Amino acid sequence: MRTQVGIVGGGPAGLLLSHLLHLEGIASVVLERRSREDLETTVRAGVLEYGTAELLKEVGVGERMEREGSVHHGIELRFDGLGHRIDFADLTDGLSITIYGQQEVVKDLIRTRLETGGQILFDSEAESVHDLDTDSPKVRFLADGEEEEISCDYVAGCDGFLGVCRPAVPERARTEYTRTYPFGWFGILVEGPPSTKELIYTLHDRGFALVSTRSPEIQRLYFQCDPHDDTEEWSDARIWDELSARLATRDGWELTDGKIFQKDIVQMRSFVCEPMQYGRLFLAGDAAHIVPPTGAKGMNLAVADVRVLARALIEFYGSGDTELLDAYSETCLRRVWRAQRFSWWMTSMLHRFDRSDPFQLKVQQAELDYVTSSRAAATTIAENYVGAALG
Repeated sequence: MRTQVGIVGGGPAGLLLSHLLHLEGIASVVLERRSREDLETTVRAGVLEYGTAELLKEVGVGERMEREGSVHHGIELRFDGLGHRIDFADLTDGLSITIYGQQEVVKDLIRTRLETGGQILFDSEAESVHDLDTDSPKVRFLADGEEEEISCDYVAGCDGFLGVCRPAVPERARTEYTRTYPFGWFGILVEGPPSTKELIYTLHDRGFALVSTRSPEIQRLYFQCDPHDDTEEWSDARIWDELSARLATRDGWELTDGKIFQKDIVQMRSFVCEPMQYGRLFLAGDAAHIVPPTGAKGMNLAVADVRVLARALIEFYGSGDTELLDAYSETCLRRVWRAQRFSWWMTSMLHRFDRSDPFQLKVQQAELDYVTSSRAAATTIAENYVGAALG
């Protein structure tokens, strides 16, 4: 099998890259180890920066997002029993975020690619990539129990942290930066109406809590926990009691409960691989970097990566110029590290690292008091959250 760009990974990064290339007449094949049903039904986070939502609309895959997504113009920071709104629209000249699940973005991209003749090979697991320092790199994969191979001009590694692409870069040629946090997020999916019109981020003596949403019928809530906790030890009643305690306010705000149909624990970590390219391999999304979800940057960084990569590939196929391809890693990493800084800052400000340390809690409360009472500080949060400050 031969194509121009071999794309390993059929998540939002790989699918969007394939679509962006298609719009410019560049052929690609997407390899995805999971089934289409699995991709489209696994509920994932869905906070889209302003630029991400605008790009999806610009390239013709945003119609359902505009119809079914929820545009938010701010978030609430809650501490010491009081809520404080960060007004994105006021602080960023009208910019906003859109709440629209990652799996919904994937559905839209899959449908669009298949309707336009795109090649997405589901249930096809990449085993290895080869010849990255030649003009014809190859991807070997398993499909229906048979080993097959794609030969291409370039390989895009969009296969996540556990994929085969990043390990294909020799250890001598890459540096990896990692930080593992001493806590996790206990997440639940709930059938029920929303408790709030906008996301609520809460600092409490017992730890962090977040009220999010996925749709008018499905809500997503999190609270800080021990990453080694067992979800089976948390009954529904215990979960609601914990969330209600952390989210309680002086004015009597009440959390709306519902039927919990999924429980999971997410380990909090930060990760960056430098550089994000080697030979004719380009890493994008979780294959190259992971951020703690506090800053809502994961999928947005993946989209930013492939936007840069698509522009570089379009330039190469149009003129033969490799300047943008050569600068891919440097261009992306500037945004990646800015997003890491913001995510680390939000995480540090809102989580209890040591519940036996009252000094830390007082400092965190003082910082939240500052960022919610200073227009300059609030603007910093707003600009980063909507993506305007990331470059």
